[in-house]
Amino acid sequence: MAPHCDTMDGPVVKAAELAIEMENINYILPFVALEYDEELRKAFRKTLRVREESADAAELADRWFFETAVRLHRMGEGKPYTGLKPAGLDWGPVVPRAENALKTGDLDDLKNFVLKAVSEALEWRFKSAVSQKDYKLNDVDAARAYVNAMLNFVLFSNELYIYVEGVSEEEEDVE
Repeated sequence: MAPHCDTMDGPVVKAAELAIEMENINYILPFVALEYDEELRKAFRKTLRVREESADAAELADRWFFETAVRLHRMGEGKPYTGLKPAGLDWGPVVPRAENALKTGDLDDLKNFVLKAVSEALEWRFKSAVSQKDYKLNDVDAARAYVNAMLNFVLFSNELYIYVEGVSEEEEDVE
């Protein structure tokens, strides 16, 4: 799945559209790392100049600016730019809930949904491991199945914790 910011209806393109409409780069600048600030500013100035030529030129310049803004945004994230994706992609249940939470100021729906999903994922992995725990010593296939289920549960739990706490791999190695 493409990142949300790579779409024509994602937050980067929306900010770029507003920047062009209002002729104010400050709408899009926060989406780009400081190191790419000047490149975006040059692209913005060029886009505004070219837009004055014709409707076709404006359409082409806008698209180029959107691509530039998304590319620079992705570079700031350390991620590859793979082109703009169409609007209307299905982001699953979390992205719309997160956007709605920001719009309404109410976190409850998103929080309850995510906590339920995490709880179900942990419970499924736990039950899978526990159900395979009492294998016979000489049943190596059953032992392997248990070890896989056990590691799936333990590693999932640890990776979830690391992600939630924001602990980097380097910090994890030190602890």
